Amino acid sequence: MPPPMTPATPQAIPSPAMFSLAGQTAIVTGAATGIGQAIATRLAAAGATAVVVDLNLAEAHTVAAALPNNSFAVQADISKADSVRAAVEAVLARTGRIDILVNNAGIAGPAAYVWEQTDEDWQRNIAINLTGVFNFCRTVIPHMRSRSYGRIVNIASIAGKEGNPRMSPYSATKAGVIGFTKSIGKELATDGVCVNAVSPAVVQTRILDELTPEQISYMTDKIPMRRTGKPEEIAYVVHFLASPEASFVTAQCYDASGGRATY
Repeated sequence: MPPPMTPATPQAIPSPAMFSLAGQTAIVTGAATGIGQAIATRLAAAGATAVVVDLNLAEAHTVAAALPNNSFAVQADISKADSVRAAVEAVLARTGRIDILVNNAGIAGPAAYVWEQTDEDWQRNIAINLTGVFNFCRTVIPHMRSRSYGRIVNIASIAGKEGNPRMSPYSATKAGVIGFTKSIGKELATDGVCVNAVSPAVVQTRILDELTPEQISYMTDKIPMRRTGKPEEIAYVVHFLASPEASFVTAQCYDASGGRATY
């Protein structure tokens, strides 16, 4: 009778750092505060050089100075195509590459019924929340296509799926971001560039200062987890979508809603 087999000693299998962004350049708009700051912090921690893009350059410099990998700040008015082009040129002059674009900058706008919304309120929401995303995508995509690689993550909102009352401009623009994401994701599907959106429910950031307590309660009460999200919880989802591992994920909208989203 042969002797019993001795179990083999398990060998440690070396594995690369998952979701590493080492050596990559990541643009994050509206990154001087809130969700954008959390995203820039997360991507930099994963090895990326984070470009903190914001209209408030002083705050952007403060955030960038605290990040590793030679992260830096760039000023841009995302609603203006010329300003966006200048920002992208500044990034390319400094790093020579753009691997990741996160379109996070946005506004809530005043709380008002649609018949109370002014032309200025409507146009400002469109200019920042929707045209700003278009401006950055249109400017960065040719560079990504030339390198056959890129990751674009657009920050939408659950309001873009469900529509929040007294927030019709915001809801409409975020719905537009979702549709725009799906469209260009399909356009770039064979170019090595993946484009996705993240739709948060209400998150505890400065943008809540623009809303009434009634609006905040309306949104929070619809969340099964019964709380607001945290900026870093959104950043976790963005990090995956911005990574090389998200190679078979494009033209999708990922919800980070504490269970609120139903589709």
